[in-house]
Amino acid sequence: MARPLWFVKLLKKAFPNVKFIAKLTNLPVLGTFFDFLLFRGDDIIYLPQDKVINLDKSLGEYQEYVLPSQVLEHFIDKAKNHWIMNFCICRSSMGCQDYPIDLGCLFLGDAVLDINPQLGTLVSKEQALAHLRKCRDAGLVQMIGKNRLDAQWLGVGSGDNLLSICNCDPCCCLWRVGSILVPKIGSKIKKMPGVEVRVSENCIGCGTCLKDICFVNAISLRDNKAAISNQCRGCGRCVSVCPQNAIELFLDDNKYIEKSIRELEKIVDVS
Repeated sequence: MARPLWFVKLLKKAFPNVKFIAKLTNLPVLGTFFDFLLFRGDDIIYLPQDKVINLDKSLGEYQEYVLPSQVLEHFIDKAKNHWIMNFCICRSSMGCQDYPIDLGCLFLGDAVLDINPQLGTLVSKEQALAHLRKCRDAGLVQMIGKNRLDAQWLGVGSGDNLLSICNCDPCCCLWRVGSILVPKIGSKIKKMPGVEVRVSENCIGCGTCLKDICFVNAISLRDNKAAISNQCRGCGRCVSVCPQNAIELFLDDNKYIEKSIRELEKIVDVS
């Protein structure tokens, strides 16, 4: 059943406590409960920003897909129903001052027909694509996948026919708790296949990449040089802000787009 507005308002009041709630997942019994209720069957992929993909480097023989945004385009084209939220619940709840609150999630699939119509609107494929471009232009990073938490707060059932495309910022996004969640849950939010972020010898340890850039605090300074931990989700924000061009994103799998699409199609039906 579609969630009433009072429920959404209550959820927004609770949202600032999300880090505390995330820590609770590390308790054995509570972790199992949260996983079953809110994260069961999830598979969520961060998409690197298109602008951090070096098109001058060969991706091998496979050239049909190049840019991460083409994963989004594939599912938008395939989906019958497209829904844009009137607001981002994360930024709205936190009173974000740095990124647009009115640029909300895009949801695909038949489940969107059960969302409370006061929370957003059905749009065409063209409008959906334009919305995502606007979000990228605003500096937001996109992630896509099956997110049972969205199905729960929207009241649309199990989420098997709901595909979430979130437009994330590093300051207010729910998934900045990825590194706090118990690993069983946190590992469901991941990099695209074959994506790796590395620091080159050009790094001078200026610390620019530490300034509210990384979603999951995967960057630190070691011996006056940036170091990236295995918490990295491959979004590429650090690549785009480095003044020395010392952080690079590599594609070790030339079928990274194809594999991402195939993985998501196994768990969510948007047609």
